[in-house]
Amino acid sequence: MTDRDPFAEGERAARQNIPAEANPYSDGSDEYALWSAGHEKIASAMEASESEGI
Repeated sequence: MTDRDPFAEGERAARQNIPAEANPYSDGSDEYALWSAGHEKIASAMEASESEGI
């Protein structure tokens, strides 16, 4: 697979507890925004479940 999916990569990074600051794409690029959105989606869900005691 040669096509990279920045959103999926961001989700995977969040699941692996890699911080958002580790975004490998250039700030301001579409890929950066997609990676950040994927990371935030998972990180927010993880934080919500932790605060609910799940």
